Amino acid sequence: MRTLIRNGMVVTAQEQFKADIAIEDGTIAAIAKTLSPEPGDRSIDATGKYVFPGGIDVHAHLANTDRDDFESGTIAAAVGGTTSLINMTAPRRGQTIAEYLAEWKTKARSSVIDYSFHLILSGDDFRDSLLDELPVLLEGGVTSLKIFMAYKGTTMVDDARIYKVMKKAAERNLVVAIHAENGDVIEELIREAVERGDTEPVYHARTRPPALEAEAVARAASIAEVAGAKIYIVHLSCAAALEEVVRAKRRGIDLWVETCPQYLVLDESRLELPNFEGGKYVCSPPLRKTSDQEALWDGIRDGWIAAIGSDHCSYDFQTDKMLGRNNFADIPNGVPGIEDRFMLLYHYGVAEGRISLQKFVQIVSANPAEIFGLKTKGAIAIGKDADLVIVDPNGERTISKERQKQENDYNLYEGVRVAGTVAHVLSRGESIVEDGRYVGARGRGKMIHRETEEVYNVR
Repeated sequence: MRTLIRNGMVVTAQEQFKADIAIEDGTIAAIAKTLSPEPGDRSIDATGKYVFPGGIDVHAHLANTDRDDFESGTIAAAVGGTTSLINMTAPRRGQTIAEYLAEWKTKARSSVIDYSFHLILSGDDFRDSLLDELPVLLEGGVTSLKIFMAYKGTTMVDDARIYKVMKKAAERNLVVAIHAENGDVIEELIREAVERGDTEPVYHARTRPPALEAEAVARAASIAEVAGAKIYIVHLSCAAALEEVVRAKRRGIDLWVETCPQYLVLDESRLELPNFEGGKYVCSPPLRKTSDQEALWDGIRDGWIAAIGSDHCSYDFQTDKMLGRNNFADIPNGVPGIEDRFMLLYHYGVAEGRISLQKFVQIVSANPAEIFGLKTKGAIAIGKDADLVIVDPNGERTISKERQKQENDYNLYEGVRVAGTVAHVLSRGESIVEDGRYVGARGRGKMIHRETEEVYNVR
């Protein structure tokens, strides 16, 4: 049985046009101005609506906290317009790559959307043997690594090891995702602040200044230049760091950049809210100034920033964030956002006139697919997976924790009224969201077997 999407405004990374779409066996079979229905066809009326490629979130931390697992987190993603996910995952101490892959594939069985993994190489369990096992990782369909330049004493990796990781990655044509902050200096600034008695949430930002993010971006780019590696800077937050990105790209370094909705929409004043409300907004890098937001939007328009991730890392306010009520250094770093990523970018980007529809598709879907080798995703074209999001531009929705699917007790964007509503979501041709409700089966998601890329077409 075919599914026909009728009379929608199809939006791709290059253009938009009114068309019908036919779906067979989970893939896009035909695109034409008008397609004649056949007996038994199922029809979805998209009159007056946009038809986008499904959103792709390449930065999430599901099953890494006590809140969202793969089921709740991917249901939240789906109702928000995301149909594919790459999750940050680390081996347990002493695990081999094969054991790590087996464990995380088991954890991900409850996913309702298609997924893959980034392999985190953590400083506190750094083993050359893991680098020697990269062929096993590739055979398992994972083509990207993640390293941290922050969180000294735990996940932070020193420069010599960063070089070693990048060199090994370059040999296999893997992409290395990087959390870029200067962990050594940040640790000292935190110590000084706590000794002074400066323990409120706002000091989380003041001990992680933009200069230390910019320095780490420049350092990561220089190491990548020497190693010949392709790198992906996650959650870029400020103008100073973006300036280093521009310098690096202009000298030919293979470098892509992601930012997140929180850095485009929220600013550091949230950390100063009374009654410890500011603790809800603690993430790393921290929220920045409104001038940084403006610089990031410029970076998106100019093509320096290629993708939008959620960096979804879900904690409860009452039971988790409150652990740092007396000391910002004890507040768990991370905020929720997988559910609202897609439509926040539509609202603040498209509806408010900051970016075009094509740029929207590029940063939430097409570019992430291109960078990370999701070859059947991120585009509306014959033969691609029928991962589609139908958005009613005339709808409106107020974001609220009472209606969210994310399993935590607050929402960063509580009370924000966004333009546009997700009317329908299809994943491999299956309707999984209708009028904001998840209607698909549990555990229907599939692992995406990725391959390395030689040529990239990132806009």
